[in-house]
Amino acid sequence: MANRTVVRAAALVGALSVVIAGCGGGNTTTARGPATVGPPAKQCDPRDAVQVKASGQPSTAPLKIGTLLPETGSLSFLGPPEFAAVDMAVKEINAAGGVLGNPVVNIRGDSGDDKTDTANQTVDRELGQGAQVIIGAAASGVTKLVIDKITGAGVVEFSPANTSDEFTCWPDKGLYFRTAPPDRLQAQALAALMATDGAQRISILARNDPYGSGLANNTVENLRAAGIPQNQLQKIIYDPNATSYNTEIDDVRQFNPDAIAVIGFDESKKILTRMSEVRIGPGQKLVYGSDGNMGNALGMGLPPGLLNGMKGTAPLSKLSPSFEQRLRAEDPRVVDTNYAGEAYDAVMIVALAAEQAKSTKGVDIASEINGITKDGEKCTTFRQCRDIIDRGGNPDYDGVTGTLDFNAAGERAVGSYGILKFNAQNKIDEAAIQYRVVGR
Repeated sequence: MANRTVVRAAALVGALSVVIAGCGGGNTTTARGPATVGPPAKQCDPRDAVQVKASGQPSTAPLKIGTLLPETGSLSFLGPPEFAAVDMAVKEINAAGGVLGNPVVNIRGDSGDDKTDTANQTVDRELGQGAQVIIGAAASGVTKLVIDKITGAGVVEFSPANTSDEFTCWPDKGLYFRTAPPDRLQAQALAALMATDGAQRISILARNDPYGSGLANNTVENLRAAGIPQNQLQKIIYDPNATSYNTEIDDVRQFNPDAIAVIGFDESKKILTRMSEVRIGPGQKLVYGSDGNMGNALGMGLPPGLLNGMKGTAPLSKLSPSFEQRLRAEDPRVVDTNYAGEAYDAVMIVALAAEQAKSTKGVDIASEINGITKDGEKCTTFRQCRDIIDRGGNPDYDGVTGTLDFNAAGERAVGSYGILKFNAQNKIDEAAIQYRVVGR
């Protein structure tokens, strides 16, 4: 058994060098029990994504950037670092002279979550105020509620945290972009982590939305590709709005896995508490999370030590001490830095794309975004990159999250992930964070 574990882990780690080109469909398994795998999900190729063309009628009106980020709702722990990063980026751009000679206007807006109409109300308000770009949403389920409205208005939607594979080939008129890598990549990192730890029989509990079911499906696919038999894998898709998860957790306990992955948001607190009560929680089994719950907010209000030893993955780049200091100076309340770098880079990219397009119209900005991230002269700040543009060159912006190199679908083909672990104080052990790059 030990030898087979080594082979499986090696196979998964080896798979991390593969360039991910496809995207999964929206299949969701709601039946409890071992995962069933049917025909392959319909694939799409990022190279087939629609490429928007410049309008031919540029505008030099001030660039207005709206935010659609979670002040409230099940992902509200992601809000402070994302808002602070956007605010910081806008201030730095304006200190360097703004975009096309005008200060960038920052319109703050709450996304809520997919249980409310907050996102639609925010988008309506920001479109009414003339935003040409909206940064957000954080949750893939929220973006599904508003993406057609935003892109249909000729406005760029640029998410720092959407990971659902559905957006790779969404009919977005070439106006949707993201700095967060798609879940096809996180699934590789999560599956490799579990296999490397020796997991042989695995249960996956995932919320029923594009993020949860998509990441669960891709993780199962990676585990099976590494040689773990189907009858050793259990996938349960749960209702995130349920009042109790006892039935799902009882099913997991009866399956008797040696590892359990919980792919959820704030409801993960209830799930992990109940798992511990029936002796299958962290410290009793190998328990894993993902970016939707791997933050210090998960431990708030839980009994001391309940999360001790729980591991997980999250799209995370090793941020410089200088960036983190500036971020916390912007908002001293920032604890976690999840998706802060991605939010900062999103603002920088759209500002540089507007400079390159000599226009602040949404379609004009979109026509230049992918090119700003690749195949040019390397630069790492707004001022450096704008100087390249001013002398007629093509900048290749490498952001605080590293190399971007967007593909035709407006997303990165390489993802950097943090391997995170909770300590006895129910806090992420910052000293123990490891980084893994997947994709190529």
